[in-house]
Amino acid sequence: MYDLIILGGGPAGYNAAERAAQGGMKVLLFEGRALGGVCLNEGCIPTKTLLYSAKIYDYAKHSAEYGVTFDGAKIDHSAVLARKAKVVKMLVGGVGAKMKKLGVEVVSEYAKIKGKSAEGITVEAAGKEYTASQLLICTGSEASVPPIPGLRESLASGFGMTSREFLDNKEVPKELVVIGGGVIGLEMASYMCSIGVKVTVLEMLDHIAGPTDREISSILQKNYMKKGITFILGAKVTSVGTDCVNYELNGKAETVKCDKVLISIGRRANTKDIGLENLGVLTERGAIVTTDDMKTSVPNVWAAGDVNGKIMLAHTGYREGEVAVANMLGGHQKVNYSSIPSVIYTNPEVASVGETVDSAKAKDIDAVSETITMKYSGRYVAENEGGDGICKLVVDKAHHTLIGVHMIGNYSSEIIFGAATFVEKAMRIEQIKQLVFPHPTVCEIIREAVNEIKF
Repeated sequence: MYDLIILGGGPAGYNAAERAAQGGMKVLLFEGRALGGVCLNEGCIPTKTLLYSAKIYDYAKHSAEYGVTFDGAKIDHSAVLARKAKVVKMLVGGVGAKMKKLGVEVVSEYAKIKGKSAEGITVEAAGKEYTASQLLICTGSEASVPPIPGLRESLASGFGMTSREFLDNKEVPKELVVIGGGVIGLEMASYMCSIGVKVTVLEMLDHIAGPTDREISSILQKNYMKKGITFILGAKVTSVGTDCVNYELNGKAETVKCDKVLISIGRRANTKDIGLENLGVLTERGAIVTTDDMKTSVPNVWAAGDVNGKIMLAHTGYREGEVAVANMLGGHQKVNYSSIPSVIYTNPEVASVGETVDSAKAKDIDAVSETITMKYSGRYVAENEGGDGICKLVVDKAHHTLIGVHMIGNYSSEIIFGAATFVEKAMRIEQIKQLVFPHPTVCEIIREAVNEIKF
């Protein structure tokens, strides 16, 4: 008998296991693939490893702009993949070591929910049953594969790839088509473009990067286009062939030839065949319905991470798992989804938190915004020759509180944590003005922008 059974060893699951064990709970964790889940094995970490290699290569190609010259730079895709594998192996091993140190029992199997009784909640794995008083479902998500003619056949043949296959693909195609202009597709398109692949991105919307501030997504697209990526916006993919992708644009049928296709149309919660029906757990559009304190419709059953479909980001899963465990232990915590930051890790980086001007307007918030160039930061100018980054603040006019921060420019991924704190704590502009920022840093851009705000 266990205090807590966790299904899934991704960010939400393994972090929750740590917190539960630290809280004195006897924990059993099931993971059918590898500890670390999608994030550590086929998402966040391997992608960033590739992108960092591409960034070094990009800087090397333009080093003369910084007064540094040499005979020429080359990038070895196979060596990049080897380093990626080394990084992943080290980090996965670290998660395993932490579980062992804390006394978390890990079973390398998929588990299925069997039912609930007076003894607790029972799951089954490899013919054996296990029971606990609490169940936390963290089964994550998988790449969406919509019913586009030829799409599944392309995946079966190897012509098509999801992010999982992409990150292990040793072949460098001459021409790649990316279906979907969201974060995952953009990061992978950026890497491929950097290593010399001709990349075309097909996006059904009239802009890239999903809910990202429109001004920032426009600047990002211009930067990608300068590097050679072709964007076809408003494109509806109609079918995938054996060497092409067919789409409709402005009512006209079009075709783009390629050697490989990356399907990046979003992700869907992994709730199929895990036994939710045996407990009567409520789902909506395939995702488990949870409250902000991570409870499901069934007492003592919780869900965290991508499986609840709220915000499919690893750091969201971390916090959701922590909140679930804290509440199991008698706490009263909730997740504040309004202050969760998001990042696009390409070169340049994009980072956002909170409301955009458009989202504030949709919520009837009387907001004022201020946009300044990143060139207000001396360090940004020193390290980004020709950079066109900006920082945009969104402020609640009635309360003078910061409700949104949106940036494009390198170091944005590291700065956004501080900005998220300001939003989380509903800090007033006058309070932020009194903070001391280190100089010279790119984060000073927030101080500069705050001092430009006028009500």
